[in-house]
Amino acid sequence: MNNKFEFTPQEKAEALQLRRLLRQSLTDCLMVDDENKVKHYLYTTMASDIIQRDVFGLNPILESLRTAQLAASEIGIKRDGVLAILLYTSISNDSDTLTRIEEDFGGGVFRIIRGLCRIHELYAKNPIIESENFRNLLLSFSEDMRVILIMIADRVNLMRQIRDTNELEHKQEVSEEANYLYAPLAHKLGLYKLKSELEDLSLKYLEHDAYYLIKDKLNATKKSRDAYIQRFIEPTDEKLKQAGLSFHMKGRTKSIHSIWQKMKKQKCNFEGIYDLFAIRIILDSPLEKEKMQCWQAYSIITDMYQPNPKRLRDWLSVPKSNGYESLHITVLGPENKWVEVQIRTERMDEIAEHGLAAHWRYKGIKSEGGIDEWLANIRAALENNDDLKLMDQFKFDLYEDEVYVFTPKGEILKFPKGSTILDFAYHIHSGIGNTCVGGRVNGKAVSFREQLHSGDSIEIITQNNQRPKRDWLNIVKSSRAKAKIRLALKETQAKDGLFAKELLERRFKNRKLEIEESIMAHLIKKLGYKENSDFYKDIADEKLDTNNIIEKYIEVRDHDLNLNAPKAAESAENYQYDNPDARILKQNDDVLVIDKNLKGLDYKLAKCCHPIYGDSVFGFVTVNGGITIHRTDCPNAPELRKRFGYRIVKAKWSGKGTNQYSITLHIVGNDDIGIVNNITNIISKEDKLSMRSINIDSHDGIFNGNVVVMLENIDMLNSLIKKLQTIRGVKQVVRL
Repeated sequence: MNNKFEFTPQEKAEALQLRRLLRQSLTDCLMVDDENKVKHYLYTTMASDIIQRDVFGLNPILESLRTAQLAASEIGIKRDGVLAILLYTSISNDSDTLTRIEEDFGGGVFRIIRGLCRIHELYAKNPIIESENFRNLLLSFSEDMRVILIMIADRVNLMRQIRDTNELEHKQEVSEEANYLYAPLAHKLGLYKLKSELEDLSLKYLEHDAYYLIKDKLNATKKSRDAYIQRFIEPTDEKLKQAGLSFHMKGRTKSIHSIWQKMKKQKCNFEGIYDLFAIRIILDSPLEKEKMQCWQAYSIITDMYQPNPKRLRDWLSVPKSNGYESLHITVLGPENKWVEVQIRTERMDEIAEHGLAAHWRYKGIKSEGGIDEWLANIRAALENNDDLKLMDQFKFDLYEDEVYVFTPKGEILKFPKGSTILDFAYHIHSGIGNTCVGGRVNGKAVSFREQLHSGDSIEIITQNNQRPKRDWLNIVKSSRAKAKIRLALKETQAKDGLFAKELLERRFKNRKLEIEESIMAHLIKKLGYKENSDFYKDIADEKLDTNNIIEKYIEVRDHDLNLNAPKAAESAENYQYDNPDARILKQNDDVLVIDKNLKGLDYKLAKCCHPIYGDSVFGFVTVNGGITIHRTDCPNAPELRKRFGYRIVKAKWSGKGTNQYSITLHIVGNDDIGIVNNITNIISKEDKLSMRSINIDSHDGIFNGNVVVMLENIDMLNSLIKKLQTIRGVKQVVRL
């Protein structure tokens, strides 16, 4: 039986054609006898039994020629890479053969083949891609970056050839690897044309019905789509020519794979995808005028058609790390259809089509030695990800260091990656940042700690009683926001310090004491404070009690003046006897009786709960020596009892309650005709009761508003609430 490997006539004809094409591509870099040496290796291999057709029945030598031609023409691989592809099929992976190849063709070819052999070993051990395989795979790239380019070219060629194979299981495996590994790698290197081909072929083989559904739909709509593109291009072409620009335009239908991904993401059918194509404007521009002319074209397009500011993508000012440069804008074209327009130059288009390889080819580097810089760029792109353990890392684009978000008016703002809603607020204005309590991202309410993501539309929610906190410095990312928070904290500390100083001066004045700066400075130092501002801040934060400070001040003063202790004790005793606040605090079982004739005691009604005669109440001793009266069901009552229980005193009302108190009632109900008139009539008919103001708002058939009334006691209030609740249409009456 003859096991000699043979070509079919068709294969032989294709091989000769590919050899001629390769010879033309490599004319400038092939060395003497390179072609004859390669022939010798291949003929020797064909005569042996080490070469066989693969699982798909494909001719490995013909496949190497196809891969080599693809790598040379579409990626830009030169001599070493092409020779490595052709010779790899003749390698039995023994060290003797590799040594001979290094001697015959040089170290570059040897390193590439050795890297390819390592990849083959990984697949031989376990053909299923796992995280450990990826780590070892990428380690092999560190030896020569061309290994990964050859792998991409080889997989593209293989995907082209297995269309009609009956080996469905192997076909599915190859397609999955192409989709999850090779397409993202091609994208990372900017090889967008090959990336799209890999994705489309993977979809075709893995999801046959979806692929042909979209393909048939595209074919069916091609005529109308082409006509629309022409209607868009004609007036645009005229305007650009009038501006003196040299260019050409074309319409580009998006790949089937990208359309399918949009359909799945948006959960819609084919007809629900509006951006099936893009218009590409390619300028013939000198290098020094590229950006200027691109923005000039952008200005002309946006003058003709309304742009969508949220869809602007400026990779002109800051190119992608894989070299991609372009200006993308979505505009409202004829028939009110959104159209994506891509503006770039010939040089940028070459890079977009062929990735980093285009830098080499565009600069006209012909020799093998001129690719060092190009390979260094590829290495930098491949090594961009820090964690290579998970396969999912390959499914995403290169990470960016910046995020771009939109204001409600469509203005684009740039922030460092990791920035939050709070960064955005401080970017708008210091006042907005200082009062920020949250935000809305694309209409959804979020905390101000929420991180920003590119493309988000941001609104800020503020409250007037919000104040900056020191821990905000750990929330924001941008140096601008940090600086504004520090300034606000400094200003707040200064205000609090001034307030505390005035409070302390009043307390001293009540005790008939004069503050001497030298004694106060001595006291502050004795208490362990290096800065006066920190001392006054602790008073403002109620970390220091003013009564204790006064006692310590007296001690320091008397010590400094060499006064005797008995005299100080006598003074303190006399003071304690006359101080009504101290008497209240000492007699915990006593009850404070609230009466309009109460003398010698400074008290006021709390604004947080607005107590009136008849409410169950308690007293709270404030820092300035007065007493604030709170309702027992006050929202602040639990916190006051928890933190300052020693400052709580029992209290009750005295007399008949003839004073007038201001009360706010919140009323909600149906927006019926005459309902406001009914409310005001009931209030006006009540004896010893008057209305101060009324504020009603109506929305979607429901009204709600606040009514401020003056009355004498809780019984009158309860009676009024019951009467208001009887009005037809009123749903709720609540005391605020």
